[in-house]
Amino acid sequence: MEDRLQWIKARPRHWADWAPLRGGLEAHERVARRYRDATAFVIDPQPILAAPTAKALTAPWWSARRWQGAQPSFEVPPEDGVDLLWANMALHMAADPEALIAQWHGRVATDGFLMFSCLGPDTLLELRALYRRLGWPPASHEFTDMHDWGDMLVHAGFAEPVMDMERIVLTWGSADAALAELRTLGRNLHPARFGGLRGRGWRSRLAEALPELAPVAEGDGRIAITFEVIYGHAFKPAQKLALAAESAVSLREMRAMLQRGRPGA
Repeated sequence: MEDRLQWIKARPRHWADWAPLRGGLEAHERVARRYRDATAFVIDPQPILAAPTAKALTAPWWSARRWQGAQPSFEVPPEDGVDLLWANMALHMAADPEALIAQWHGRVATDGFLMFSCLGPDTLLELRALYRRLGWPPASHEFTDMHDWGDMLVHAGFAEPVMDMERIVLTWGSADAALAELRTLGRNLHPARFGGLRGRGWRSRLAEALPELAPVAEGDGRIAITFEVIYGHAFKPAQKLALAAESAVSLREMRAMLQRGRPGA
């Protein structure tokens, strides 16, 4: 996703990273290096993660990293929004994704843009098939198609959404290694998921079955699971108000209109 920034000519004066601890600290560092002169803000929607996020992103006084660039700000971003909102791997875990996109729209400044990524429908194909074969409840919730994300972006007020995707196959040499990494990638939010805690017997059965996901053609016996990664970006255009005999306009909208000219122009 960071590599796609090279095709966007806009140079943000300030940008915000949405939930960087879950979205990836390496990704945060790469964006910060690309926009060294921009003010970076951190937005963490989960207060419980605020302290560990600050600890991970704030370099100690003795670290050379502190002198290589500006430290991110944990203050509230500008009221008018940021020029770039960076949201890596968050959308597919939202209980109400349309509400989250609307929240992002409110955080982006006029003429600013949103960059995001999330998991798509082909994610965990092999694992979901294995669960069905064993007669277990779904292994994961359903993931949204990239075209539907594009529709939601437009509905929220974004413009010119560009969507892309790629499939990545991760492999592991053992069931324990696969399970250890899968636990770090999120939770199963399917309404029909197993409602209690699984026991040791179930885990042993899963560990025995996972080697079935090793492609026969490869011949190396490594467990392989597919992940579909969706990338998207969209711009926030100036709002055009439908004027009536009496119209209510927020201060933020009024400032934007005064900078651009009369309403609807």
